[in-house]
Amino acid sequence: MKKYKGIIVAFNLVLLLLYFNYSIAKKEEILRDGQLILLELAPVDPRSLMQGDYMQLRYKMATETDIDSIARRGYCVVRLGNGSVANLVRFQQETTPLFEGEFLIAYTTPNKWSIEIGAESFFFQEGHAEKYEQATYGAIQVDNAGNSILVGLYDTDLRRITYFNLKQDDK
Repeated sequence: MKKYKGIIVAFNLVLLLLYFNYSIAKKEEILRDGQLILLELAPVDPRSLMQGDYMQLRYKMATETDIDSIARRGYCVVRLGNGSVANLVRFQQETTPLFEGEFLIAYTTPNKWSIEIGAESFFFQEGHAEKYEQATYGAIQVDNAGNSILVGLYDTDLRRITYFNLKQDDK
């Protein structure tokens, strides 16, 4: 058994690396090919809004839904309005039916009082909290299967909030 121990460890390490690389490739695919969807944020208690270098997010459509009327896992079906802002159409357990102009966002209900749609935390550079307090929308990229990645926060004018300046002359 001792002579196979190194082979087993190496095999498991290779499997783990393959899994991580596959996971990264899927997320990169969502970022490259996914649909940008803006989800309106619900107010959060200001005393717990900023904790260190992240911001807790709640989505308005999740707070306006009776959690007892939906399954623990499923899909939030949205239709896009002005500026890619999502309007809730319905919740459903399967990927179908899906009509033209509708998009899926996978959700879970980890407990009896919340629905998780997309990411519920936004991490940013320490010392930049005041910029993100103006956030009105959480921006996610979504693939055809409803998998999503949080890509940023947007203000009321549908402009992305960033903490860095992209101009070359500001070095």
